[in-house]
Amino acid sequence: MEVCWQIQRPASLRPGFQEKGRVKINTFSVGFFPRSISSIASLESQYKSNGFLHQITASADFSRKKQGRMAASGPKSSGPRGFGRRTTVGSAQKRTQKKNGEKDSNATSTATNEVSGISKLPAAKVDVQKQSSVVLNERNVLDRSDIEDGSDRLDKKTTDDDDLLEQKLKLERENLRRKEIETLAAENLARGDRMFVYPVIVKPDEDIEVFLNRNLSTLNNEPDVLIMGAFNEWRWKSFTRRLEKTWIHEDWLSCLLHIPKEAYKMDFVFFNGQSVYDNNDSKDFCVEIKGGMDKVDFENFLLEEKLREQEKLAKEEAERERQKEEKRRIEAQKAAIEADRAQAKAEIQKRRELLQPAIKKAVVSAENVWYIEPSDFKAEDTVKLYYNKRSGPLTNSKELWLHGGFNNWVDGLSIVVKLVNAELKDVDPKSGNWWFAEVVVPGGALVIDWVFADGPPKGAFLYDNNGYQDFHALVPRKLPEELYWLEEENMIFRKLQEDRRLKEEVMRAKMEKTARLKAETKERTLKKFLLSQKDVVYTEPLEIQAGNPVTVLYNPANTVLNGKPEVWFRGSFNRWTHRLGPLPPQKMEATDDESSHVKTTAKVPLDAYMMDFVFSEKEDGGIFDNKNGLDYHLPVVGGISKEPPLHIVHIAVEMAPIAKVGGLGDVVTSLSRAVQELNHNVDIVFPKYDCIKHNFVKDLQFNRSYHWGGTEIKVWHGKVEGLSVYFLDPQNGLFQRGCVYGCADDAGRFGFFCHAALEFLLQGGFHPDILHCHDWSSAPVSWLFKDHYTQYGLIKTRIVFTIHNLEFGANAIGKAMTFADKATTVSPTYAKEVAGNSVISAHLYKFHGIINGIDPDIWDPYNDNFIPVPYTSENVVEGKRAAKEELQNRLGLKSADFPVVGIITRLTHQKGIHLIKHAIWRTLERNGQVVLLGSAPDPRIQNDFVNLANQLHSSHGDRARLVLTYDEPLSHLVERQ
Repeated sequence: MEVCWQIQRPASLRPGFQEKGRVKINTFSVGFFPRSISSIASLESQYKSNGFLHQITASADFSRKKQGRMAASGPKSSGPRGFGRRTTVGSAQKRTQKKNGEKDSNATSTATNEVSGISKLPAAKVDVQKQSSVVLNERNVLDRSDIEDGSDRLDKKTTDDDDLLEQKLKLERENLRRKEIETLAAENLARGDRMFVYPVIVKPDEDIEVFLNRNLSTLNNEPDVLIMGAFNEWRWKSFTRRLEKTWIHEDWLSCLLHIPKEAYKMDFVFFNGQSVYDNNDSKDFCVEIKGGMDKVDFENFLLEEKLREQEKLAKEEAERERQKEEKRRIEAQKAAIEADRAQAKAEIQKRRELLQPAIKKAVVSAENVWYIEPSDFKAEDTVKLYYNKRSGPLTNSKELWLHGGFNNWVDGLSIVVKLVNAELKDVDPKSGNWWFAEVVVPGGALVIDWVFADGPPKGAFLYDNNGYQDFHALVPRKLPEELYWLEEENMIFRKLQEDRRLKEEVMRAKMEKTARLKAETKERTLKKFLLSQKDVVYTEPLEIQAGNPVTVLYNPANTVLNGKPEVWFRGSFNRWTHRLGPLPPQKMEATDDESSHVKTTAKVPLDAYMMDFVFSEKEDGGIFDNKNGLDYHLPVVGGISKEPPLHIVHIAVEMAPIAKVGGLGDVVTSLSRAVQELNHNVDIVFPKYDCIKHNFVKDLQFNRSYHWGGTEIKVWHGKVEGLSVYFLDPQNGLFQRGCVYGCADDAGRFGFFCHAALEFLLQGGFHPDILHCHDWSSAPVSWLFKDHYTQYGLIKTRIVFTIHNLEFGANAIGKAMTFADKATTVSPTYAKEVAGNSVISAHLYKFHGIINGIDPDIWDPYNDNFIPVPYTSENVVEGKRAAKEELQNRLGLKSADFPVVGIITRLTHQKGIHLIKHAIWRTLERNGQVVLLGSAPDPRIQNDFVNLANQLHSSHGDRARLVLTYDEPLSHLVERQ
């Protein structure tokens, strides 16, 4: 309850000046006329307050408030910025600042000493006038220097006169102010009101004085009295000031405060600096501030301040992240240098070990077989290497070639040269037939390695390789071995560093391109979504910006409001939870284009992240278009608030890529990743089958164990495609069957799992917002949760049930539909197909078809690790050709330019098994290739396709391949070819 005092200026209070108009001031005898002071006349109207009504409102109980709620704007050692007095602090103020317990150095007394020296004004004026008369009577004729000197004195006298006049005006203002305050004090005292402010009209960005009568207060026996307060319901700029004794009788105390420009209300209490308060009978004091912000303006101001603060924090965080990234880069670079240096050393050690046998075998020549001229040479010299053709198996060869290298073939085959006949005259033709080749000794060579052949590489048939030992010659003037190896190590190190740099550049460019493509795809997807319902509703601009107006356009002709004479817009923000509540109903107007659309405009607050609305036929309701109970929701961008994250837990028995049978596994993974990307928290509870593909599980660790259902259940935790997964491993062997489905007790197995999953959540302290269960296999979650777990404090949890295939487990699906809060299926089309089913029809009000999507990260061909050549639209032909060739090679199909038909499916009657078989045979008849990847949960169908596979592999082995299992890498090849 608020209590207001009405404080009115008494009619008997007279203005400070008795007559209007000019104030009479004596002129000086020299004929000097002071400047116009007509502003004095305005003081009368300025200080009149007859008829003024001012409210001081008592509101919330300060004694129950925590001081921490006050948003102090400055350090604790000084007062908040903006509360300093704008006039000169007198000596009394200086003395009070030294008192203990004072929290603000600007705290002042209303009683100032500004007028202390003004009583001397008349005497000063007489002196000036006397001096002026003396100056004029002393001489009647002035020379130029005297005139200039007299002019200076006249200017000085004029300045002094101005100062005297200003002091007199100041004195008049102070007297007027005091009379006004004394009258207010007397009137308040007469009414028994212990507090008032001056001036009585409080405006933002101005100074005010707060007066308290200590005799009427609960602080009447306290030597120290302070004021503590803040603005705008204690939300803005807190302050503490000491009150000082004033010149007014009856023990009035006062202090000076500055009102910030953002204030619409001042809230405060008085206290003794410790624990004794005068808080207006537990209602606190408050003063309304006129002419500035109102509450809504202040809320918007706070939002703008918060936005600026967030932008500042974002920049600071970005800078911290940049510094962290730079630190990580430096550390990674240091680690890379150490790794490359270690690798270079290891490579050199390996080469040294390999080179030692060659050095041991190396000679300078072999008698009657080969020699080198000159015999003393070094690396990079050109030498002649002579070979006796008759010394080995190449005696009858028409050509001789040298195939060589160096340092035990460290760089492989690096010397290829054809030998020519040396035609040596001093050699016996019977004992030698010498040929030679000019060879450039490789740089860094310690040993030259070679063999002789009857032709060039890839054209030779007969070799002389020194009895499988190759030929090796020492380089006489080689580098010192240690120096050589050091240079080799540095060369290897530099090459490793360059390779790493190029690899990192390619990776960085790929990441940047991926981010750009992903952002472009996201933008296109959002735009497509916003335009998808344009026949009913859209906005201008299409992307709603926080803090800006938006026009909502609605076409009632395509809704239940078709033909209604009026359409009303009813909206809010942040899923109907915005602090300002719902917008007032707005009547929509016809658009200018004469279409059937109507429109209205709303201002989007800065803290909005979602715009919510419905339409009605009347202002007070009537028929509504609420999108079949879902309402219309459009995202808002650029706001300071983000949607609070939800905690979603999926309980499922399939998940790609670790245990996938059909589309259910894909949805569990891709939907969870999409929701997690929207900043929600996602966990998946999953059976720990013995057939899980553990190579796709990262950081798998034992988490805990618990007992339920007569057995111990071990819990493991790991990451699958970036998702948090809890694996339940009951020790009763229910999931040690080597398969997901196909056991006679599948219903019992999965029923046990559902109950065990809920027990795990309860014992683990989980409180999810949404429990999402899928198909018949985890349908029991819906009724088990409602029957057994809501009483344990999980009342906020809602159940979402998704139907992937109505063909199996109709009874369980029907029961889940009854208990679920919302139900979905894989597409709007399928929702229409099954809407007439008896297990669905009774629940259509909560049943929605949402089309399945794909995970753009997992299925992005530019970042697909399962295909040989990543591709975008720029190299799509090359990429798809490489994927097709890899698919043919992997499956043993003929590598030819055949069209390849790929089929990835779960083999059930619902998928059209007869059509799949027909497509296979028709493809083969038309000289194509066919690949089928999939399996059947029904053993009879699985066996049928096993027989078909045997038949096709026998008759069309180079053009048909049926892979009757789940293979994630292979599925990517089939999709990408």
